[in-house]
Amino acid sequence: MNAKTNRLRILAGLGLILLLAGGLLLAQKNPKDRFTYAPLNKIQMPKVEEMTLTNGLKVFLVEDHEFPTVSLRAMVRVGTAFDTADKAGLASLTGSTLRTGGTTSRTGDEIDKELETLAARIETGVDATYGTIMASALKEDINRSLEILTDILQNPAFRQDKIDLAKIELQTWISRRNDDIGQITDREFGRLIYGPGSPYVRQPEYASVAAITRDDLVKFYRTYFYPNNTLLAVWGDFQSAALKAALAKTLGRWKPGQVKVEPWPTVKYEDKYTVNFIDKPDVNQSNIMLGHIGGLMNNPDYPALSVMNSILSFERMFKKIRTDEGLAYSVWGSYGSGFDYPGVFSCGAQTKSQSTVFAVELMLKEMKRITQEEVTDHELAKAKEQYLNTFVFRFDSRAKIVNRLLNYAYYGYPLDFGDRVKAGVEKVTKADVLRVAKKYLRPDMVQILVVGKAADFDKPLSSLGTVKTIDITIPPPPPAKAK
Repeated sequence: MNAKTNRLRILAGLGLILLLAGGLLLAQKNPKDRFTYAPLNKIQMPKVEEMTLTNGLKVFLVEDHEFPTVSLRAMVRVGTAFDTADKAGLASLTGSTLRTGGTTSRTGDEIDKELETLAARIETGVDATYGTIMASALKEDINRSLEILTDILQNPAFRQDKIDLAKIELQTWISRRNDDIGQITDREFGRLIYGPGSPYVRQPEYASVAAITRDDLVKFYRTYFYPNNTLLAVWGDFQSAALKAALAKTLGRWKPGQVKVEPWPTVKYEDKYTVNFIDKPDVNQSNIMLGHIGGLMNNPDYPALSVMNSILSFERMFKKIRTDEGLAYSVWGSYGSGFDYPGVFSCGAQTKSQSTVFAVELMLKEMKRITQEEVTDHELAKAKEQYLNTFVFRFDSRAKIVNRLLNYAYYGYPLDFGDRVKAGVEKVTKADVLRVAKKYLRPDMVQILVVGKAADFDKPLSSLGTVKTIDITIPPPPPAKAK
């Protein structure tokens, strides 16, 4: 036997061994199928103490002695949704300069220096439907930090130099808001769903920022920032009795006021099918979003919608468009549900320009399919398992737990809302998924938005319907006033 023949026999033998081994591996079950898993442990919630100061400030306290720090977060019932169109940006500017503008006795820079010495922080801001006040410090410095915070809330100065700086920052943001294709897509899709004039998607412009004066900020602050319009949560390394006394001596001095509790603006949505386009000739990929209005988290069908959304997004959209067809860099879906106003149901993808329309057609096909037939046992089990196995990570720190409870209390939800949703998800059936898909998804009444380079599309967008081109040109600044 020559050496060449011997090598061939050895290679053949190795090939046979690998073939047999491959057959054995294929015959084996998935390792996960050989194990059984016990039900998830019940979430151990910390003890939450509640108290209300004499000025109406409601407080939640949670002791946590793992680290020698104390943190707090307050939510004020205010929001950018209360801005008017001619002064859009007012709430945001008020929220930032409340902290940076210092107090009547100290500048913001002086406060910065002391907080740096203490390794503490205090921040304020305003989002769509809430204002935020946050602070943290080492436990030995929490009393001094509370004194500084109280001074900020009681005696804000709104110094003009800090207002001017905040305006410049906001104007810079305006000038750059069309730089990122993803941000353009998210912003303009929201404007399609809520309407361009909706307070929930209203955006500041150069003219609206220029129109805002210091008097406007002071008036906005005096309208909403009161302890009896605020909820506060404190967690960390403290003894409750001592902290209660410290809160009474500091934030307890924050004067209450007459607050007109305004309802949040309503969302008026009209079901319609539209095809919309934003031209970005400098890109070689398309950003796609399609969908319609979503719902509220207090909807009894919210658990079933959560499961349905997981199946549609990961088991259907992702698998079909990215895994099977290889069309997209990313694919996602979300049946958005808000605490206080309806969220947005959307499906999205980023794909090369040459597969734009085909990707939209696949998304619409999968959206229709989930409303027409029951999902499989495997899809249901995987979606529920995914939700339940990630549920615990919402409660893996005191900060997450306390902030979640604060959100529930602020929006009027029961404090055990998370547990109720978890219990609801565990009970979801295939019939439930089909029922909510049929009830809440409207595949024939979606709004489609494509941002990209039309010349490179696989087919004209008009093959999907009449196309409306959206102009995202930023209105120029108003002319400077003569001095």
